[in-house]
Amino acid sequence: MSIDHIAGETFHGRRGAVRNAFRYSIDYVLLDAEGSDGGPSLFARNGRGLAVLRDRDHGGAPGAGRGAQWVREVLAENGLPAPVRIELLAQPRILGHVFNPVSFWLCRDEDGALKTVIAEVTNTFGDRHSYLCHRDDLAQIGPRDTLEAQKVFHVSPFQKIAGRYRFRFDISDHHVDILIEHRRGDDGVVATLTGDRRPLTNRSILAACLRRPFGSRRVLALIHWQALKLWWKGARYRPRPEPPLEEISR
Repeated sequence: MSIDHIAGETFHGRRGAVRNAFRYSIDYVLLDAEGSDGGPSLFARNGRGLAVLRDRDHGGAPGAGRGAQWVREVLAENGLPAPVRIELLAQPRILGHVFNPVSFWLCRDEDGALKTVIAEVTNTFGDRHSYLCHRDDLAQIGPRDTLEAQKVFHVSPFQKIAGRYRFRFDISDHHVDILIEHRRGDDGVVATLTGDRRPLTNRSILAACLRRPFGSRRVLALIHWQALKLWWKGARYRPRPEPPLEEISR
């Protein structure tokens, strides 16, 4: 499996009394988390490069992750079949900095069917919690399947830790289309990630850095800008609570 670049777009829309919506471009890579394909020269796995993906950034606490081995342990502890291939969909480090509001572990069987997804959520306070998503019958996750999980993790200081998430994953050989919807009565948020899959090249890395300079630093700046807009509109600010003791829920 080659390393793919998703020069995509994310949309966030807030429901309820205080509404807000924004859309911006974003860069993800999709790769075999246990593969040996090194990719183009400007990209590095666990090394140095303009764009870097490190195992310690994923699969466990931020900065202390264990990569795909953590995924295999999580699936075994939850009584789920061991995957034949584990893929990681995440934003890479750009010039040494990384912040992934959400990354995705994609677990596939011997036929390449998507059976389990782990949505790895990180907030701006440095906390992380992951949601284990699969069908009740453990069949292939299709583009029309809706998978649910109880919200237990503080993400936005303008949203309560209540309600449920609904996930939809439409991931083909050519395109990525992911929906995460949080519902709590008439309130909630819908978030999407969409984009075409193309081989990661030095040219696409340089183009991304020119179009979206500073990588995840830009993402953080945009998050705080939207928070300021919500505060200005009168949304109630909620202090950060202690994160859940469990690192994963389903």
